[in-house]
Amino acid sequence: MDIPVELASQRRLGDDWADWLDRLPRLTDDLLDAWRLTPDGEPMHGHASLVIPVTGADGDAVLKIGFDSPDTAQEHLALQHWAGDGAVAMHRADPRHHALLLERLHPQDLTREWDVQACQIVADLYGRLHKPAPNRLATLSSRLRGWLDALECDVADLPMPPRLVEQAVARGWAFVDDPGTDGTMIHGDLHYENVLAADREPWLAIDPQPMSGDPHYEVAPLLWNRWDEMEGYLRGSIQTRFHATVEAAGFDDDRARDWVIVRMVLNAHWTVEDAKRLGRGLTDDERTWITTCVSVAKGVQR
Repeated sequence: MDIPVELASQRRLGDDWADWLDRLPRLTDDLLDAWRLTPDGEPMHGHASLVIPVTGADGDAVLKIGFDSPDTAQEHLALQHWAGDGAVAMHRADPRHHALLLERLHPQDLTREWDVQACQIVADLYGRLHKPAPNRLATLSSRLRGWLDALECDVADLPMPPRLVEQAVARGWAFVDDPGTDGTMIHGDLHYENVLAADREPWLAIDPQPMSGDPHYEVAPLLWNRWDEMEGYLRGSIQTRFHATVEAAGFDDDRARDWVIVRMVLNAHWTVEDAKRLGRGLTDDERTWITTCVSVAKGVQR
């Protein structure tokens, strides 16, 4: 199995990526053989996964093989728990190899829908996906504690306004100790490209990074994606998307706003961490992304 060129380029991200990419062709062939699947189209990919249209005993499907990441290690648990209610259906899984056999959906996503309407569609999905979390799911509070500990070690290296970082750290630690931070199964990365059209329903969620968490955590990805569309109307567009999502989902404005601020500062810190891990400074694209993080965090504030 040939790996798509853009996915293969992730080798630049470090040895763990190179190792996974080296193993991926053989792993793909082994899974196709073991699950008696026949490729039925050109391989596709996400940022950290190979997706192959296949046919087999379950009919038309896709084989998804993901990078070895803690963010997606429990994807199969979420899909099993949702059982196709608001999300893509899972036929079978091999958690050890981050491999899933999934219902085949259409390539159409929410990127061409009016952004406010798209936010409302996502908010409607929240109501179906946000079920009581199974005990096996990692908790948002435990992950947040680790993220904040790492952030506080790198505050001096973070090219963001100090007051914004202080605000995010304070609100983050308050969430760590808040009982409402855990208990609900959340998607974790539900943005416009992670909702696809389907035959059995108009729209279904894909690619969860699930946790036992707080539903208000979910809003931020809708604000930083489809960024170019907001040029010239940045603050107003961020506010419009934010309020459309919060209102449709029935969320508390202040709690959702606090989570956006925390997430955007954490996103910026992870960018700095990645550059340090690779032993280099920030690239122009990474600096632009950090500027985006600052703009979103400021944009949701009154």
